[in-house]
Amino acid sequence: MLSRPRRNRHSATIRGLIRETELLPSHLVQPIFLMPDPNARLPVQSLPGTFRLGIEEVVIEVGECIKLGIHSFIMFPAVPEEHKNKTGTYATSHENFYLHAATRLKKEYPDICLVSDVALDPYSSDGHDGVVINGKIDNDETLLLLDAMSVAQAKAGFDIIGPSDMMDGRIGSIRRALDEEGFTDVAIMSYCAKFASAFYGPFRDALDSAPRLLEDVPTDKKSYQMDPANRREALREAALDAAEGADYLMVKPAINYLDIIRDLHQAHPLPVAAYHVSGECAMLLAAAERGWLDYEAAATEALLSIKRAGADVIITYFAKDYASWWKSGRV
Repeated sequence: MLSRPRRNRHSATIRGLIRETELLPSHLVQPIFLMPDPNARLPVQSLPGTFRLGIEEVVIEVGECIKLGIHSFIMFPAVPEEHKNKTGTYATSHENFYLHAATRLKKEYPDICLVSDVALDPYSSDGHDGVVINGKIDNDETLLLLDAMSVAQAKAGFDIIGPSDMMDGRIGSIRRALDEEGFTDVAIMSYCAKFASAFYGPFRDALDSAPRLLEDVPTDKKSYQMDPANRREALREAALDAAEGADYLMVKPAINYLDIIRDLHQAHPLPVAAYHVSGECAMLLAAAERGWLDYEAAATEALLSIKRAGADVIITYFAKDYASWWKSGRV
């Protein structure tokens, strides 16, 4: 008997009936770049359509996203140079605009899920995720600072703490610090497989968080972010973080690491998050601007591929656009 799979493709209704992968706005997390000026709205030139926003603009942006079905947000601070030093002390300062913004957002929209960023690089005069001592990133000295940063963020109202630093042992250390302060319900989204990728450029432009060209400071993050050539190492990192108390396991970047997403999805019962990073999005946007790709079709396909690989949660700069297409019934 001749098999004809096309019988299940000849109408949109039938295709929808057997569609294997469904991507909803509720699966997406919208990134937010926060500025200290409350009314700021500055474009990120290397990531068209993305802005660095002050809290008043963020309140409006979050409200628009909620109307489209997006209720989860990850926020990153663009810290002025005068607030940066070698140990990132502004991260826990009572004056930190990032912490005040989180409190404001949770007051305005109590039901949103707000994810933090835990690493020194936004606050460090060296531009690294950890403390630089004698030309090296000191792992254990960094943990103490990450613990304090995580507790400060939990107090500010963040629902999920997002350690992006890739220091060894930081999940267990942060979990203990949160629990000791009574934040047992605050979750941890571990960047367990964060690769030393070439695709972070627009993000670093937005936050001015690239390593600095200074004497006795490493010029890249390869001593703590993972080698893009490695696959089994990601499974080991995920296993360690899961054992230490992680609530989510994240892969970053996403499109170039779909195999890692699949590996973690198959190996662990924890939810898997994927960060569809700035460079991955910027490439598609640049091609679409030149008419080489259809933005809506290509962005939808990219996001579906991440979901199909096994990601439960997708952080993407396309979240708001995709949600609008979904709401209008176009995807």
